[in-house]
Amino acid sequence: MGRPAVRPPRPARFTGRHEVSGRDGWADAVLTSGGDSPVSSPSKLLSKSEEKNCKQKRIHIEREIREMGKKAKSSRKGKKSWRANISTEDIEEYFENNTKDALSGGSLSNAPSESLFYVDKSRDLSVKRKIEKSKEKVLRCDSLLQRNPFVQPVPSSVQKKKQAKKNTKAVTNDKNDDDQKDESVPGSSTIDLWDGEDAVKITKKLKLSVIPAVEVEPPGCSFNPAHESHQDALAVAVADEMQKLYRDELGPKPVPLTVPGEVIDEEEKYFLDADGEDNDDQNENLIENGDADPEKRPHKTKLVTRVEMNRRIRRKEQLKAEAKAKKVEELSKEIDSLPDILQEIAKEDEEKHKRHLRRIVAKKERLKACPPRLGKHKFVPAPLQVLLSEEKTGSLRQLKGCCTLVKDRFKSLEKRGLVVPSKKSTGK
Repeated sequence: MGRPAVRPPRPARFTGRHEVSGRDGWADAVLTSGGDSPVSSPSKLLSKSEEKNCKQKRIHIEREIREMGKKAKSSRKGKKSWRANISTEDIEEYFENNTKDALSGGSLSNAPSESLFYVDKSRDLSVKRKIEKSKEKVLRCDSLLQRNPFVQPVPSSVQKKKQAKKNTKAVTNDKNDDDQKDESVPGSSTIDLWDGEDAVKITKKLKLSVIPAVEVEPPGCSFNPAHESHQDALAVAVADEMQKLYRDELGPKPVPLTVPGEVIDEEEKYFLDADGEDNDDQNENLIENGDADPEKRPHKTKLVTRVEMNRRIRRKEQLKAEAKAKKVEELSKEIDSLPDILQEIAKEDEEKHKRHLRRIVAKKERLKACPPRLGKHKFVPAPLQVLLSEEKTGSLRQLKGCCTLVKDRFKSLEKRGLVVPSKKSTGK
């Protein structure tokens, strides 16, 4: 056989790109200047400069191909190799996205719109409010002119006096507290250093009295009164005097200091003592006999039959049922009478309220008539200063003089609770 014919390479078109061909992996790269002109066969002779350029380009392309490397081809011999070489990138990406969504709280595509978006209902500040807010800001120049809160002003003499008064009040309060503590503990040996002659005494604030300072007498007490008003004033004065007499006669009598009695002889005293001892002995004997009788009695044990026990049990159950039924009946009656009970409670509350009001009014009237108890003696009001019918003259010139002004003022002080009432002193 002859020599096999060498198949020439297939022509290719190049538009500024590289093409790799041949079994040995070398590249024929030719840059065309004309665009679509076919490449001539390798048998065509080239100049030395062109051949040198082609060789340099081939070396450069081979170097780039080696650096890039080729993708490893998998075997496609059977179905098993096909299954082994199937790409699982999309499945892995799916699982990865699912895990990310589970960790982050769910996918955004499946989330409802309410969880992703919200309606902003907040109102913007009006222009007027913005202007006011800007005006409220303190300027730097104004803040410098303001007083520093950490710098205290120089105290004046008036403030020093006020502070001194506060200090004295605090000292007196502490002193009173210590006095109360010392009084509560008997036998206390503590001594207050500040309790001297110069100690400040606290004056308690007195309550205002309801009684006026100057009371106006009735018109019948005038030096020239009308006949009717004079008779009314006389009736009041007589009623007061009669009330005093009745109080002395009908009131409780005081306990006498000595009780009148008869003298008992010694013989009679012995007889009385003997009678008392005999009575005591008789009582003791009766008590002993009463205690001894139950002990002397013989105890008889009575046998209880089964029928008797059953009868007692039935009786006990019957009594329990009757008591329960009675209790239910009483409860139902109370429920039925609930409106009446509520009405009675309302009446009682109303009566309590009225009684409370009456007590308040009576207390006020009592305070107007006499002051609260201040000392050992009670306040005794002065008698009504009314003239008798014979003493009425009708003129100030003929009026009988009497020193009642000082007494009236002193009684007014006692009545208002400013002076402790005292017993009337009698001259010796």
